[in-house]
Amino acid sequence: MRLPESWTDRFPFLQPLTVAWQPVGRPVLVLAAAFYLLFLYQAARGAGVLLLMDLVFVPIHEGGHLLFRFFGETLAVAGGTILQLGVPLMLAAFFLFQRQILGTAFCVFFFSEQLLPVASYMADARAQELPLLTVGDGDDVIHDWAYLFGKFGVLNRDTQIAHGVRTLGWLGMIATVAWMVWRSLQTKPRRMFDSVQ
Repeated sequence: MRLPESWTDRFPFLQPLTVAWQPVGRPVLVLAAAFYLLFLYQAARGAGVLLLMDLVFVPIHEGGHLLFRFFGETLAVAGGTILQLGVPLMLAAFFLFQRQILGTAFCVFFFSEQLLPVASYMADARAQELPLLTVGDGDDVIHDWAYLFGKFGVLNRDTQIAHGVRTLGWLGMIATVAWMVWRSLQTKPRRMFDSVQ
C-alpha cells in the first residue's frame, strides 16, 4: 500500500505503513488457512471446540461495562460491546503497524467473529431468553441490547439489526481469510538459510 507522501509528512506515525509486509512461509500459510476454514465450518454448524474462543471475550465484555461506567449509563451498557470489539481492533492496528500479516488477520478475523455473538445478543433484545452474565450484584442485571434498542427506539427491529450484524460478521471473516491468503502470496517467503536482517 502506498500512502501519499503528504500524509506521512503530516502524520509521521503512518510511516510504518509504507514498509513491506513481513513474508509468510507457505507451510505456515497453509496451516493458518486450514485453521480458519475449520473455524468457519464449526461456526456455521454452531458447534465445535474452536468456538470456545468466544469465552475469551466474556471477561473483556464485562470489563467494558466497568471501564465505561464512569461515562454515564448508556456508555456503561454499550461499553461491554465497545470493548469486546475494540480489543481485537486495537490489536489488529498494532500488527498492521508491525506489518505482520498473520497477526493482523487473526485480530480482524476475531473482530468479525465477535459480531456473531453480538448479533445473537441483539436478536434476544425483546425475547430476553438468553442467560445473562454480570459483574457484581445479579439483581441489577439489564439486557444490554434491550436497553440500547429501547433507548434509541428500535427495539421492534432487534432481529433485523441482528441479521445485518451477523451478515457483516460472516462477510468480514471470509474477506479476512481471503485477504490473508492473497497478501501472503504477494510476499516473498524467506528460505530457511537466508540471513535475517
